[in-house]
Amino acid sequence: MDLGLADRVVLLTGATRGIGLATARAFAAEGARVVLTYRRGKAEADALVAELGGPERALAVRYALDEPGSPEQAVAEASRRWGGVDALVANAYRRGGRRPASERFEEVPAEEWRAVLTDNLAGTVRTAQLVLPGMRERGWGRVVLISSHIATHGRRGQEVYGAAKAALHGLTRSLAWEAGADGVLVNVVAPGLTLTEGVLEMLPEALREQERERTPTARLSEPDSVARAVVFLSSAANSNISGQVLHVDGGR
Repeated sequence: MDLGLADRVVLLTGATRGIGLATARAFAAEGARVVLTYRRGKAEADALVAELGGPERALAVRYALDEPGSPEQAVAEASRRWGGVDALVANAYRRGGRRPASERFEEVPAEEWRAVLTDNLAGTVRTAQLVLPGMRERGWGRVVLISSHIATHGRRGQEVYGAAKAALHGLTRSLAWEAGADGVLVNVVAPGLTLTEGVLEMLPEALREQERERTPTARLSEPDSVARAVVFLSSAANSNISGQVLHVDGGR
């Protein structure tokens, strides 16, 4: 199937690790030009640019959710290099620290929960605002926001992060109405527990096995599984799916 992504410009935030890295490679394999954003991993981002075909095919730009002006810089760099953004994949996130078992929700400091809410939502909203005018003008665009199973299933200690990700679901539904008639499709991909480097490092095999046993497919997702879903929703092969939340979690 031709996904119609050849030479389309994709802005992918949080591109140097895990799901973002797999997604960058998947877009490049379809012939897209990829704007890769990173927060601290400049060396990793530069290496990925080289891997994906060099400056003719990829561009690395620093992007930080908590820095005003960062979305503007990323979109401006994409526009200077390739004239605009055809697809936005908002993958960058701020999770916040895990609470100790002895600490209750009401004890979380205001500065901590406000930062998690603001960074996860405000940066994504602003980036979407910046790419939409060009998409409307061209009559074609795709926006995919990366959420989490925590938004729908919940997890103790992740209340505020779950709330921030759930907000993306509401944003998607309304933004689909706002931009759909202009040719822009907006969706959410909500991964379940995914075998990224971080999960493999932090989650013992015994706990991963427990999660597999609770999954209808009896396996956990690989980053490539999530990436393929993101690429499809960002492509011309997706002709009329909008305002939806796609769970990539093996049926959980």
